[in-house]
Amino acid sequence: MTDSGSPITDQEFALFQRLIYRLAGISLSDAKRILLVGRLGRRLAHHGFATYTQYYRLLASGQDPDEVQQMVDLLTTNETYFFREPQHFDFLRNLVEEQRGPGTFRIWSGASSSGEEAYSMAMVLAEHRGAGAWEVFGSDISLTVLARAQAGVYSQERISGIPQAYLRKYCLKGVRSQEGRLLIDSRLKQHVSFAQVNLTLPISGVGDFDVIFLRNVMIYFDAETKRKVIENMLPCLKPGGYFVVGHSESLNGITDRLTGLKPTIYQKPR
Repeated sequence: MTDSGSPITDQEFALFQRLIYRLAGISLSDAKRILLVGRLGRRLAHHGFATYTQYYRLLASGQDPDEVQQMVDLLTTNETYFFREPQHFDFLRNLVEEQRGPGTFRIWSGASSSGEEAYSMAMVLAEHRGAGAWEVFGSDISLTVLARAQAGVYSQERISGIPQAYLRKYCLKGVRSQEGRLLIDSRLKQHVSFAQVNLTLPISGVGDFDVIFLRNVMIYFDAETKRKVIENMLPCLKPGGYFVVGHSESLNGITDRLTGLKPTIYQKPR
């Protein structure tokens, strides 16, 4: 049942499965039915709709693009935290220390969610890039999480993964209205930018990167969408650059344009 008191039928669930696949490339399995009802039921109540069919017709009509974005935000928002899968940040630290040459070192957090991954990257670069120029770019399809990422404000409960030295150096403790929160230092934030990118569509205007992280998002894509996403992103990776996926993911059978160096870490030939 939803907040509006209406159950979702098999046919209605299938409509939303096709819609989110078309908009975001996400394959919503039957096991995600409860998640969909939990997240979209409130939108039915908000509009006073009795059925999911009514809500679907609003989305499909094209008359309310803000509501379409709201629906995408609700169904694509995933849990993240600072320094998730820390081995990848060890790899990044070693790479940065090895590549201290001229030029701007650029990293792309391809599914940055609310920004924890991007700011984790930024702390590593600030610490180990020295005086060298560097940039972090974070992208997501959800405008809601991108707004949180740009704000750079987090609850104290979410900071456990940040090394103490980084916490003291790159984060601030909120006071007054921000009490109980953690703020990313503005000097770090000036190296980090965020923008909405739909990875299933052709990508332009983001520049090229030394490293791309695309972690813990491809598990939601089918094989065809995975291939499309990788093909869209690879032109943005410099020759010799590195592509990193999550520990439950692999690019085997998805692309032959990257060389596997170790599990989850790939390199683009020079």
